[in-house]
Amino acid sequence: MNGAKTILVTGGAGFIGSNFIRYILNKHKNYRIINLDKLTYAGNLDNLKEVENDPRYTFVKGDICDRPLVEKTLLGCDACINFAAESHVDRSITGPDPFITTGVLGTFTLLEVARKGDIAYMQISTDEVYGSLQKGYFKETDILNPSSPYSASKASADLLVRSYYITYGLPVFITRSSNNYGPNQYPEKLIPRFTINALRDKPLPVYGTGTNVRDWIYVLDNCAAIDKVLDKGKVGEIYNIASKCGKNNVQVIKTLLDILSIDRFQIVHTKDRPGHDRRYSLSTAKIKRHLNWKPRVSFIAGIKKTVKWYCQNKKWLENTQTGTYRSFYKKYYSKLGLKQI
Repeated sequence: MNGAKTILVTGGAGFIGSNFIRYILNKHKNYRIINLDKLTYAGNLDNLKEVENDPRYTFVKGDICDRPLVEKTLLGCDACINFAAESHVDRSITGPDPFITTGVLGTFTLLEVARKGDIAYMQISTDEVYGSLQKGYFKETDILNPSSPYSASKASADLLVRSYYITYGLPVFITRSSNNYGPNQYPEKLIPRFTINALRDKPLPVYGTGTNVRDWIYVLDNCAAIDKVLDKGKVGEIYNIASKCGKNNVQVIKTLLDILSIDRFQIVHTKDRPGHDRRYSLSTAKIKRHLNWKPRVSFIAGIKKTVKWYCQNKKWLENTQTGTYRSFYKKYYSKLGLKQI
């Protein structure tokens, strides 16, 4: 995508979407971004304060299931990048409805409008669509085997996107990344949540033994990879994005506590989550070989940056600690038999 481009970013007020918008506007001076976001609980326009007055940036509040609005915002764009999703596995267990609505029906709406305008479409997916594996790495050609309503909604969206390429010739791309972390991540996710709990001297409840392994990638490395795929990727292809940094939950927490110089004995093991995948790991040979991409931020450097950001942005944190956030955890801990903190 060389030259001046207009990109519709859906879910751009969320964690990865907002980081991507800031990344793109900083890197590509001739790109224009339209951000379509419903502003659900994890959507936060404070994430985009530094670009809100940029003439190349436009915010539109709305739902990706609203076809007239999608037509109004997407038609005429050069590309659509779909970050919009309900993304928390725990929430999908206690209330799967919005995951299916946004993940499947929302994706379908975007694809239909993109097809109408022959607009390039990129689906931002996740390593969770592959399910769990004991050893080795998932390749892009491996069978999808999702374990939760969240990952099933993402896998369903991926299949829809692929079908629009095969059936209609729509120019599509799919990226599947490992666990992102970094600034502006909503505090329900592991790294920000445990950072905040540790700073507030609260216990750190870990599911089961805490040995579930995830690959961790700094969010701006993922943004750079997405940009590469949009610019140089092959139409119709899927690209895994990961840092090859497998860590289990206890290792992550201990790293955080070491950085904060906090006693490790705050870790408390709790009942495991239903359907909890044991290990995710992705092969990134394809994106490295074909697009010459590799992660630049090491895990320890990224964690230090992330912890520093949360320590320096107390106002942002205060704005996210809403009644909705607290009441959800009260409900969700009760349903899963966990101790309320």
